Amino acid sequence: MARTPRIEFEGAVYHVFNQGHDRTDLFATADAAQAFVEGLGEAAGRMRWRIHAFCLTRNRYHLALETPHGNLANGVHWLQSAFGNRFHRFRGGKGRAFRDRYRAILVEPGAVLSDLVDGIHAEPVRAGLVGADQIASFRWSSLRHFARGGPDRRPAWLCADWLPGSGGLPDTEAGWRDAVSRLRRIAADPGSGLSGRFDLLSRGWAHGGEAFLRRCREEAGRLSAAGDWGGSPLSAGNRREWETRLEAGARALERPLSAAAADPKSAPWKVALAAWLKRHTSATNRWLTERLNMGPPDAVSRYVGEAGDGRRPAAREFLSTLAATVGN
Repeated sequence: MARTPRIEFEGAVYHVFNQGHDRTDLFATADAAQAFVEGLGEAAGRMRWRIHAFCLTRNRYHLALETPHGNLANGVHWLQSAFGNRFHRFRGGKGRAFRDRYRAILVEPGAVLSDLVDGIHAEPVRAGLVGADQIASFRWSSLRHFARGGPDRRPAWLCADWLPGSGGLPDTEAGWRDAVSRLRRIAADPGSGLSGRFDLLSRGWAHGGEAFLRRCREEAGRLSAAGDWGGSPLSAGNRREWETRLEAGARALERPLSAAAADPKSAPWKVALAAWLKRHTSATNRWLTERLNMGPPDAVSRYVGEAGDGRRPAAREFLSTLAATVGN
């Protein structure tokens, strides 16, 4: 039976989660957990996601994320693939890192999203990794970053739009002290209902008020009737952005795109453009190799990786030019 496509639209908010294949302990080491968090930051930058919360336990991740550009499937595929490659380097293994299919449940912004964020931040307590009094010091949770204070004290890809739904607290150092104290109390209280609400938000396909659910049903019906589940218009919009950035980068390097077919597949200027596009957009390897004539799609990742670790110094120089002229 064919899998149901993801429901994707601009501005959608999801509870995304997955676990290790055959319940493998994905994040049993600090190196593995750090690799996932770094990959999440990269994915947020490339896809322009807004991450409301994340948490890693030994064999599972949970995310509350918003997709302003409707690129959930593309982004999660990239994130899991990138982590899978790094995971195998740590473990020296092969095969899948994750269970076949991640879950992505639509969530209404506001009170429901705030409940989801609370549940994600309380997962280390539910998993027995820390006590409720240590919830803000758990290393692999966004709460640790939020607890430091306002927006200038956390990664730029973490956002706290959900915070007003947690008692109307401000995004300040004092507000976060109150938020952490509140979460400690409810995480320690079996009667708070937090665990039950989080279990509910981990089932089904959408959660929110009746108006939100009606809109989701209408959107699902429209996309199903169209046969593309939002893919065609969203893909067209993303490709226009990729094309605009590619042309701007080529102008900055004073390299006409018409020269791509004649130049070597791994020409430094082409590798630099590919690396720059992958850093700032959700551009796929297939699209990049079609536009820049770089050979098989997996070759793009290889060339970009070699530029990143210093094996292609000429490409690094072109990247520096791009950073200085059109932005890092």
